Amino acid sequence: MQLEIQIEDLIEKQASDFEISKLFKSYINEYLSSLDDIFVNNQGKDFLVKHTKSLDSIISIMYKTVTRKMFGNYLPMKSSIPIAIIALGSYGREQLCVHSDIDLMIVHQDIDAYNTSAIIEKLLYLAWDAGLKLGHRVHSVNDLFKSSRDDITIKSAFLESRFIAGSHFTWTEVEQQLNRIRHDNPKEFILAKIDESNIRRKKHPISMQPNLKESIGGLRDSQVLFWIAKTKYNIKTLKDLIGTLFSDQEYREYRVSLELLFRARSALHVLTSKQQDTLILEYIPQVAKMLGYDNYIRFAKDIIQSGWRINNFSQIFIKKVLRSYLYDNSNIKQLRNSRVQKGIYLCNDTLFASYNVEPFKINDLLSLLVSLEDRDINFDGSFLRVVTYASIYHPFKAKTYSFIKQIFSKKDSYQFFQLFYDCGILHEIFGAFKKVKYLPQFDGYHQYSVDIHSIKCVEALENIKDPYINELYNSLKDDEKIVLKIVTLYHDSGKGRKQDHSEIGAKLVAPFLREFKFKEDLIQRAETLVKHHILMSSIAFNENIYSEKTIYKFMSRVKTQKNLTLLYILTYADINGVGGSVYNSFNANLLRQLYDISKQASNDVQRISDASKRVKIEKRLQNGDDFLKLPRTLQKKILQIESNLFFFSHKLDEIIHVASLAKSVTTYNYSYKIENGFHISIIKRVDLNIGYLIGKLNFLNIVSMQIYTLFDGLKYFKLEFIEEPSRDILSNIEEIIDDSFDMSKKVVIKKPNIESKNIYLDYEHSKDYANFSVNTTNQNGLLAYILLVIDNYSVNIATAKIFTTKTRAKDTFLIEKNTNVRDNMQKVVKELVNQG
Repeated sequence: MQLEIQIEDLIEKQASDFEISKLFKSYINEYLSSLDDIFVNNQGKDFLVKHTKSLDSIISIMYKTVTRKMFGNYLPMKSSIPIAIIALGSYGREQLCVHSDIDLMIVHQDIDAYNTSAIIEKLLYLAWDAGLKLGHRVHSVNDLFKSSRDDITIKSAFLESRFIAGSHFTWTEVEQQLNRIRHDNPKEFILAKIDESNIRRKKHPISMQPNLKESIGGLRDSQVLFWIAKTKYNIKTLKDLIGTLFSDQEYREYRVSLELLFRARSALHVLTSKQQDTLILEYIPQVAKMLGYDNYIRFAKDIIQSGWRINNFSQIFIKKVLRSYLYDNSNIKQLRNSRVQKGIYLCNDTLFASYNVEPFKINDLLSLLVSLEDRDINFDGSFLRVVTYASIYHPFKAKTYSFIKQIFSKKDSYQFFQLFYDCGILHEIFGAFKKVKYLPQFDGYHQYSVDIHSIKCVEALENIKDPYINELYNSLKDDEKIVLKIVTLYHDSGKGRKQDHSEIGAKLVAPFLREFKFKEDLIQRAETLVKHHILMSSIAFNENIYSEKTIYKFMSRVKTQKNLTLLYILTYADINGVGGSVYNSFNANLLRQLYDISKQASNDVQRISDASKRVKIEKRLQNGDDFLKLPRTLQKKILQIESNLFFFSHKLDEIIHVASLAKSVTTYNYSYKIENGFHISIIKRVDLNIGYLIGKLNFLNIVSMQIYTLFDGLKYFKLEFIEEPSRDILSNIEEIIDDSFDMSKKVVIKKPNIESKNIYLDYEHSKDYANFSVNTTNQNGLLAYILLVIDNYSVNIATAKIFTTKTRAKDTFLIEKNTNVRDNMQKVVKELVNQG
């Protein structure tokens, strides 16, 4: 090796320790900088082994350099110096990642002829000066056993010892001590490792951005299995237990998953140039590319699936190894008393299975789960085995669906869905989950893959913390609770496809519900809930919930008060299933306010119907090419027009035409046409003397007037007259229209005869508008007079609808509410009925 030659040359020249460490440092940096290229050709365990061997070589040369300098030309045989350099931990397992600490143990024997302390000290200083990140231990052979008893972590590390360099005689002595350590109170050690593992798993739960080392299903879980198996069987690798503990197929599937985690962790270290074990979203696309993936979502999905496989495999076979350590004659009576059926036991709230029990058939599994008392239950690794390998045949028969329905009716059904996930059969029982199995959702909001999120939502539904929502849930009928629970599980089942996941989810939930013979109205309700499951949170968090338009548009989709209540509960569960503290007092308050306001509006069937009609028109409008050609800002402004009547009384192309004209109006714009009467259209930003206009054009006999508030302070007037003016007076009409924008202009109109019974005034018509209507005998100048009076009292008309026949006039106005509207409208009414 070139490095050895260079070192020997420096020693011959009596170079300083600094010069030697500098050469090592340069070599190590050059090696580390070449890892990107090495990683391209060697990934997974091969890369880790290659990296480990390179470090072995460097450390061996360092040790040889130290002894060569200390002994000079009188260097004894390497086995004569009573020192052994030993790799521990991941380094010992040949799984050391690029930027992980190098766990090293140096073991010596106290022999007076050798100054072992000086050799060890010089080796450590050389390694540190050269830039190696060492985590080291120094022991004499005789204190290994005592040290292993001081700390469970030390004992774990000792179990993974691997000889690197030094005396084979000393290593033989070490191996004898390690064998003694392995046999020292193995039960206590294994149970302590299990407790340690349980604490770690709670700290690092399942996630779409897992810690590849520490999370559930991470590399540490595989190490725990190895430590336990090593303690019992004294194996070198888990592969040695094929045919004894697990089958070749089981091990191969586990190894494929483990290999992906090795590759991903190595890529992550190479990419970040540091000890980065958490696979956060920022790095996922780049790591995926390094590993040859074209699609980073596919990579993330494989990572999640690999975590599931490692978790499932380790939990099942850790328990299988533990059997002999956990056996206690005194427990036999307790086991007999806790027997659920042959080979199945429910003890201390945990379900166990004998390893002699064959895997379940699906109906037998479901029947057992249904029979259990309705309370929190844990599932032991032994029980996971008989569920993981359960026999599931499709299509399901009526009996199977009957059992599934009974599971949904349980108070804590979520724990069974989690069991199905942990055992890899969730998608087999609920076919809609095949597309979302292990599917990540990197939207900056969700913390879990779709399947885990869905289960978490059911858990939140069954454990509602909000007293008011809990009261609403408890008030539901049994069938409604079951349907809501199914909807909660299925609400995101449409993801993973190109189409809108809410629409797809609605199509998936309906046939599933029909298998349970639910009434069609309940099924339709479920479809509505899935279709609009994000609607309530979207409205509450992003729109003005005090706007009537917003509320009625919302209710036009929700349709009924019952749907509203169910959607409220579903929204609570959905947000709480996201994870963390996403559901907080702030958004809880917004949702409650939206629910209360919408509940009040739910009784106004006509307005909900209008809003529903408006939504359909908007949808058709938004799908049209002409609308899509408009600037985005104008599209948004059109959809924000308050008046439903504007949408109902215009064709789609007319809506676009009016809005396009309006956007360039600075003062006013008008047009007219003669066709089956006389029609005037006015779009204005400035004040319009509408009473003057109608009064001056009274000779044409107005039959209809509509007023619409558009956007940016613009109003749109449509006037329709019965008579068609002659061409020679059109210039006069144009002059009248232009003069109507002079608010000082006056017109004298004969006061019509209006009785108080002909007037209807409702201040509580809505939050923003009062309703004012006059239904009386048709009289010359009636509308002009009404408008003049309204103008005189500075009352602002938002919308007007005029309907006139030969004998009757029915004029309806929506009046914008302001501070003085009640007083001013009282004055308007008095003047109109000849009392002013």
